[in-house]
This record gives sequence, structure tokens and C-alpha cells, in this order.
Amino acid sequence: MLTPRPGILDIEPYTPGKSAVAGVAKPMKLSSNEGALGPSPRALAALAALAPEMHRYPDGGAVRLRAAIGQRHGLDPARIVCGAGSDEFFYNLARAYAGPGDEILMTEHAFNMFPIVALSVGAKPVEAKEVNLTASVDNILALVNARTRAVFLANPNNPTGSYLPVDEVKRLHAGLRKDVLLVLDGAYAEYVMKNDYSVGIELVDAHDNVVMTRTFSKIYAMGGLRLGWMYGPPAIVDVMNRLRSPFSVSSAAQAAGIAALEDAAFIAASRDHNATWLPWLAERVREAGLTVHPSVANFILVRFPKDSGRDAAAAMQFLNARGIIPRQTGVYKLPDCLRITIGREDEMRAVASALAEFMGRK
Repeated sequence: MLTPRPGILDIEPYTPGKSAVAGVAKPMKLSSNEGALGPSPRALAALAALAPEMHRYPDGGAVRLRAAIGQRHGLDPARIVCGAGSDEFFYNLARAYAGPGDEILMTEHAFNMFPIVALSVGAKPVEAKEVNLTASVDNILALVNARTRAVFLANPNNPTGSYLPVDEVKRLHAGLRKDVLLVLDGAYAEYVMKNDYSVGIELVDAHDNVVMTRTFSKIYAMGGLRLGWMYGPPAIVDVMNRLRSPFSVSSAAQAAGIAALEDAAFIAASRDHNATWLPWLAERVREAGLTVHPSVANFILVRFPKDSGRDAAAAMQFLNARGIIPRQTGVYKLPDCLRITIGREDEMRAVASALAEFMGRK
């Protein structure tokens, strides 16, 4: 009888955000933090133009895409690796630097892929308690021991929407041994409008044990094409190039990604849309009598009462009946919450109205 490696059968498979409601042809999908305005028109045009060439293999090194990312962010393309979303890097970093008997640290409400990738290589996922749904540097460092091989930090975090200021991230790194890898996941970095925030480029440039991952799935609204990238020290980039699949980034993703990077006006419009409707929705939900945790990303986390008929499960059913799909967060150890993506104006008004009705304020 074949037996999988230790840790594999302990994995609870990742459950994506719900995308359909029975009897609703076009529901308002607010469960996956996808960009409210959809992809850039330039990206769509680039995708259409590439269709006749789909029989050709993609550029395995994503040379033009890495150059475009480097130009957009002022980075050396040689220190950039492209992959099938950020998840590919999480897996490969765990494969490269951890294994059975090792530990990978994360926070208690961290992105659900982090414990999955730890278990996939036989390592133990260790969760540090958060404070007010925010990562605690002290609590993370208190768990570092001889078995620690990596710390995974989503900044901003999903599903809480909280973030660590740059000084706290630097303090976290300063407390780690040089043989412990710090992985900074900046999936929602483009949405953050805080002067004390940094995605981590300066840490990567200054140290040999820090990497930064980014995605095209959020503000660039290209989740269906699976495109992400990592910026890191040359030695870690070399390792990632040895481990990655040679054609994990399709020609379509590369072409659309380059075009999206060039459409600065569209990305600015997407950021401005979020800056308007995130606080608007948060205020309307508070007015309905619910708790909204502060968020710097493109979603809000809403806490519901524990009373029967007013709890998160009842709210999910109520919203679904009106064609609205938020994200249940029980898998993140937040069973009394729902996460709601910032969508179009009509979707935000529909959510606000529905929650006011649910709470009896309308």
C-alpha cells in the first residue's frame, strides 16, 4: 500500500471563495478579493492579440515580463522570478528550506496557504497569537527555536486586513537568525495608503534571508491567469529557478501582465475606487450595528453577534438569498466573521442595504 509522506494527510485542502448561488444567474461575487474594476483594457487587448499564438510554448524565463516588473518597481530583473501566482513560491520556498522535523512560523489568522505548504514538506506550522487581529512581533519571536526554518508574514494580512509598519517588520527580521527565511507576502500592497508601510524591498536588498512575493490577482484583477512574482537575494533566486516548473507562466499571463504594468492610469483608478468604497462600506456596516475591523486592503472583515439568527452563518444565508457572496472565515479561526471584498458601486450599495435589513435597521 502506498503511503504519502508525513504531513500530507494532515492537510485540509484549500477551499476557495464561493462563486455561485443556486437560482442566481449572476451573483455578486465578493468572496475572493478580486479587483473591483476587472482587468486593464490593455491587458485584455494583449490577451486577445496572443490567441493565434497559443500553440507556441511560453518564454520559460519570462524575460520581458521580468524586465517590465523591474522597470515598474525599480528592481533588478535578474533578482525577479515569475510563477503561477504567489502560491508557487510558497511551496518552492518551503521545499527548499524546510522539511520533516522543522517548523515554519505564521500568525494565527494568517493566509490559509501557509500551513498547507508547511505540512506539504513535512514541517510543522506554528501559529503565533495575534493582538487585535494584527501580527505581534513579540509573539512571533517568542516561538523561534532551533527547529525554525522560515517565517511567513502576509503584510497586509488576509483575512484581517491589518498590517505591520515597516519598523515592526525590521524588528521582526532583526530578531531572527541568519539561517531563518523571512517571507513577506505583499498581495495587497498596492492598496495600502499608509506612510509607515513598506512592502519590504529595502529588507530584501540589505539581507540574504528575506524575500518578497507579489501577485497580479488582486489590483491587477488577473486571478484567472495565475501570475505572481518574487524578488529576492541572488542565491535564493537561483534556488527558485532550479525548482520552478519551466513553463509555469503561460504566454497569455506574460503578455497580459506586461500590458497591465504599462497601464498606470487604470491601476490608479482601481486604487482610487478602493480608497472611496472601503471606508464607505465600513461606515455603512457599522451603522447597521456590526463590528468592522480596520483594513488597508480591498476587503473588510465583519464580526457578527453570536445570537442565533444574527450570527455569521445566518448572515451568509441571508446575503446569498439576495445574490451576494461574501467569504466565510471559519477556516481562519474566525467563525463569527465574514470577509467582504470591495466591489463595484452597485455591489457595495447592495451589501450595505442587505446588512442593514439583516440587522433590522432598515
